[in-house]
Amino acid sequence: MAAWGLLVIRLVVGLTFAGHGTQKLFGWFGGHGPKATGGFFESIGIKPGLLMAVLAGLAEIGGGLLFAAGLFTEAGAALIVLTMLIAIVKVHGKNGYWVTSGGIEYNVLLLAIAIGVALVGAGDYSLDKALF
Repeated sequence: MAAWGLLVIRLVVGLTFAGHGTQKLFGWFGGHGPKATGGFFESIGIKPGLLMAVLAGLAEIGGGLLFAAGLFTEAGAALIVLTMLIAIVKVHGKNGYWVTSGGIEYNVLLLAIAIGVALVGAGDYSLDKALF
């Protein structure tokens, strides 16, 4: 049963995280695309904004898909952790904890899940298990 639980966690978190990346790169799912995201990044001191928006989107898509597939799970988790730490420092940290105030609640949950799965492994239903 633990393997099924890890699969559900990896799929939901990984695919959701990858979806956030497509918002930045392609404007999908209500996202703003690279130019507008880059403009936002510039406004909060992340420069050059367009390049950093593309890199953030790639990190989110890549990390999310690796995490979901359970392939090089620790690397996927590291990309999730890195992006969430930057989001906390540059955007959400000043707003407190709760997401209803724009705080870090969502970021902390993703950090905990990514670190937890990286520590216990991707589980039996993963490409890591199948390949290695």
